[in-house]
Amino acid sequence: MLRKIVPHPLLTLTLTIVWLMLMNHVSLGGLIFGLILGIIIPIFTAPYWPDRPVLRNWPMIVEYVLIVLWDIVVANVVVAKTILFKRNADLRPAWVTIPLELRSPEAITILAGTITMTPGTVSSDISADGRAILVHCLDAPDPDAVRDEIKQRYERRLKEIFL
Repeated sequence: MLRKIVPHPLLTLTLTIVWLMLMNHVSLGGLIFGLILGIIIPIFTAPYWPDRPVLRNWPMIVEYVLIVLWDIVVANVVVAKTILFKRNADLRPAWVTIPLELRSPEAITILAGTITMTPGTVSSDISADGRAILVHCLDAPDPDAVRDEIKQRYERRLKEIFL
C-alpha cells in the first residue's frame, strides 16, 4: 500500500526539498505543496522506472557526494589558474576514452554528470554498447592519469553504491 503512494521515497524527499529551496523560505503551506508534488510526480513517472536501481552502501553515497563537491571546488581553482596564467600554447587539451565497468544506466549517468560538473572536463559521448565514455579535458598532459583518476575516484565508488 505504502509503495503505491510513495513509489520512490528518495525522489519524493528530493522533490520536496527542491520545492522548498525554490520557494526560498519554509512554510507549512510550502511544505505541504512540496509533499504533494513529491508524491504525485513519482506516481506519474513510476512506469518509466520499471527496474529502478537499488542503492546500497549509504555511507559511500555520502562520501561520494563530499568528494564530488570537494573536486568541484579544487577544479574551479585549477581551471581559473590555468586560464589566467597559462598560455594557450602550453595547454594540452585531450580526448580521453574511459572504459566502463559500470552497467547500470543510472550509475553511468551519474558518472557522466560528475565528470561534466567538474570544471575542466566534460563527458561528450558514450559508446553504443555502453562500455566506454568519451571525455574532453581542457588541460591533460597525461591522459592516462586522467582516465585512472576518474576510474579510481568516481567509478569505483559508484560500483560500490549501485552493485
